[in-house]
Amino acid sequence: MNDPGIPADPAWWQRGIIYQIYPWSFADASGDGIGDLAGIRSRIDYLSWLGVDAVWMSPIYPSPGVDLGYDISDYRSVDPRFGTLEDLDDLLSTLHARNIRLILDLVPNHTSDRHPWFLESRRGVDDPRHAWYVWRDGDPAGPPPNNWLSYFGGPAWRYLDPPGGWYLHSFDPAQPDLDWHNPAVRAEFADIMRFWLGRGVDGFRVDVLWLLGKDPELRDDPLDADWREGMDPFLRLRRESSEGTPEGHVYVQELRTVLDEFHDRVMIGEVVLPPERAVAYHGAQLDEVHMPHNFALARLDDGTDPLEAWSADGIRTIVEGYEAVLPPGAWPNWLLGDHDFPRIATRLGPERARLAAMLLLTLRGTPTWYYGDELGLPDAHIPAELATAVDPQGVGRPGLDRLPVRSPMPWTTGPNAGFSDVEPWLPLASDDPAMTVERQREDPDSMLTLVRSLIELRRRTPALAVGTYRSMPSSRDVLAYERSHPAGDVEVHLNFEDGRHPFRPGEDLGVLLSTDRSRGGSSDPGSTLAPFEGVILGRV
Repeated sequence: MNDPGIPADPAWWQRGIIYQIYPWSFADASGDGIGDLAGIRSRIDYLSWLGVDAVWMSPIYPSPGVDLGYDISDYRSVDPRFGTLEDLDDLLSTLHARNIRLILDLVPNHTSDRHPWFLESRRGVDDPRHAWYVWRDGDPAGPPPNNWLSYFGGPAWRYLDPPGGWYLHSFDPAQPDLDWHNPAVRAEFADIMRFWLGRGVDGFRVDVLWLLGKDPELRDDPLDADWREGMDPFLRLRRESSEGTPEGHVYVQELRTVLDEFHDRVMIGEVVLPPERAVAYHGAQLDEVHMPHNFALARLDDGTDPLEAWSADGIRTIVEGYEAVLPPGAWPNWLLGDHDFPRIATRLGPERARLAAMLLLTLRGTPTWYYGDELGLPDAHIPAELATAVDPQGVGRPGLDRLPVRSPMPWTTGPNAGFSDVEPWLPLASDDPAMTVERQREDPDSMLTLVRSLIELRRRTPALAVGTYRSMPSSRDVLAYERSHPAGDVEVHLNFEDGRHPFRPGEDLGVLLSTDRSRGGSSDPGSTLAPFEGVILGRV
C-alpha cells in the first residue's frame, strides 16, 4: 500500500520537470533579433538532452507588445513575430515526438486595448461587448470609481471618451480588465481553451489567476495599517476587494471543467500570494488548478536582504510551512523564479545558485525551471539606449524592471551568442564565453552539467521524483531532509554558509551527487560539507 503522500499512479506533471521559455528570448530562426517558434523547435534536441518533461511558453498570441506579450489582441492565433499557427503545430508535434509536453500561457484577466472586443466596447452601453469590460460612469475630472491601484503604479482606472466612462486596468492602461462576472466572457474563454486543447496542447499556465475574482460592488480596498511613508505606494492598500474574492474560485472551477473534457492535461495558476492563501486555488475538492504556483522561494527576500532570508532555518520553515498548509491529496510545486523575478544567480550569487538548483530539484513536488538558470545566468544590464522595448512595470514602479531577466539565451561563443544572426532585441546577460551552452556542455564542473545531472538523478530515483518529505536533525546552517519511497530512500544535506560544516549521513549511504566540484567522483560522504555544498546520499 502506498504512503498517502505518494501518488499511486503519478501524472506526467507530478513526476516531471517544467521548463519555462520566454519566446522573445530563447532562439531566433527568422533573423530579426527576436526569438520565435522555429527557433524553439531548432533547440528541442537541447531540451531533450537536458531532460525536461514539459515546456511552458509565455504568450505567443498577437499583441501590440506594450506589456511584452501579456496585452493580447487575438487569443486564437500566433503573433507574426513568432511565426504562424502551422509553426506552432510543427513545434507541438516535434516536442511530442521527443516526449515533451507543451503548456501555453492563458491570459484571461485582461486584453489589449486594441483587441476588437475592447474597441467594440467603446461604442457605448448598447453594444454587447461593453459589458465584457469593467466600465463605470463618472466625472472625467475624477475621482475614479474607487481607490484600487494598478500593479504598474497609480490608479487602476482611466477615463475614455468615447464612450464617456472609466474602465478598470489592473496593470497598464493598455490592458483593460475583462468582467468575469459576465457569463459571456467566461463562455468565450471556455471556447478559447477548447481551441488550443483541440490542437493538442497539454495544458495552460493561467496568468494572474487570483485577480479573476473582484468585488462586484467595486468597494474600496482597505488601508494597510502597517504601511508607512517611504514604502511602495502600491502596498498602502490591502487588496481585499480588487482581487481574490470568493467568486473567483467559481470561475476557476469552470475553467477546470473545460480542461477535464480532455484527457491527461494540466492547469497551473499564477497565484502570487502567501502559500496559506495560494493553496486555496487547488479547490476544496481539488477541482480548481492542479497546481497554484508556489512563489515561496522566489519571494522569500520580500522586504529583506535576500542573503539573510536564504538560510537553513529560513528555508526549512518555508518548506515545512508549505507542506503543512497543502490540502489533503494536493500536489506541491516549487520554483526559484520566472520572467517576473530577478534571476537566482543575481539574488544569491553563483555558488548559492548551485545549492538552490539542488534544493529545487530535490524537494517534494513539481519543479518549474526558468530558461538560462541552468547556466547560472545573471540579470542583464540593459541601458535605456540599447533597449528596443520598455517594461511598463519598471516605468510605473522604478526598481521593478523585468527586462533584465528576459535577456536572450546564450548558445555559442559565436556572434550574438548563437541566439540570432543579428543584434538581439535585448543585450545579452554576459559576454563571458563560459556563460554559454556550448562551453558548459563540455565542462564536467559547470552549472549546466550539475543541473542536467540533478534532472537525470531525479528521473531515475523514485524517492526524488514522487517520494515523501521529512526534515532531519542537522548541525547549524545545514538543511537536511529525507525523501522516502518503497523503492529506496535518499537524504539531502545542504550547507547554506561560506564555511565547512559537520553533518551526519545515514549509515551505509554514499554520495550520489554533490554541488562541490572539488569532491570529484568520490562517493565517500565524509563528515563535513564544503562551503555552500549540497549532497544527495543514497545506496551506491
